[in-house]
Amino acid sequence: MSTTRKHTALPKAQILIEALPWLTRHHGKTVVIKFGGNAMIDEELKAAFAQDVVFLRHAGLRPVVVHGGGPQISAQLDKQGLVSEFKAGLRVTTPEAMDVVRMVLAGQVQRELVGLLNQHGPFAVGMTGEDAHTITATKHRPRIEGELVDIGRVGEITRIDTGAIEALLDNGRIPVVSSIARSEDDGHVYNVNADTAAAALAAALGAETLMVLTDVEGLYEDWPHSDEVISRLTAGELEKLLPELSSGMVPKMEGCLHAVRNGVTTARVIDGRVQHSILLEIFTDEGIGTMVVPDAQGES
Repeated sequence: MSTTRKHTALPKAQILIEALPWLTRHHGKTVVIKFGGNAMIDEELKAAFAQDVVFLRHAGLRPVVVHGGGPQISAQLDKQGLVSEFKAGLRVTTPEAMDVVRMVLAGQVQRELVGLLNQHGPFAVGMTGEDAHTITATKHRPRIEGELVDIGRVGEITRIDTGAIEALLDNGRIPVVSSIARSEDDGHVYNVNADTAAAALAAALGAETLMVLTDVEGLYEDWPHSDEVISRLTAGELEKLLPELSSGMVPKMEGCLHAVRNGVTTARVIDGRVQHSILLEIFTDEGIGTMVVPDAQGES
């Protein structure tokens, strides 16, 4: 073996060895990944995301992917001449808009993601929260300035049934779940926030980790005055920060809080604009986003 080959191969071996403790720790564990933001639109980031998820599966983890599709839904509503309206940071979803949401999430975004994952093997199976009663919801009426407001077919999750997802995971598959829910009480389907859905699934599955891809580096220490990212905080510390967060960050951080308060070991917000951010977060010492841990762990 030439000296050159030795030198080029050695750093690769060192990188793999650095990952060893993390591979050991995460083996057999379930990880729920919320796919969204720029990673969902940029072709190279999408392909890198699919590689990361398949890598996790080969490394012995049990990845579950949950996705929404805000930009794609807005584009399709525009095309059909339907107005996108938001109240309290949530999309007002008329019955006509709900048809579009369902079609875009289950028929377009999910299909594309399943296709990207399955370039690497027979892994991904697409489903929505409607399948096998996976996600059940009731109508969500947010409170705006003290008044309960009707925003249409937007759901609040009432129950999770993990049976179908567990069966797929046991079969070595990668479930790809669209954030649509069946109704608890009125026969409709509901649009549910994908961050909230991912957190509820992570808790119900007893996942080791919830990872939420965003378009920022993590949770900032003192935005906009500083771009220092908080690398680790406890549930209690996060709860105190919630009122100060920007509206887009609230469902993500509330999801992280819900997850770690309900049995998930860590919840992380990571920058989906960085290629292979999932692998960097799971298999390196540095990590690259903000990690939320349960209170007891933080206090010890």
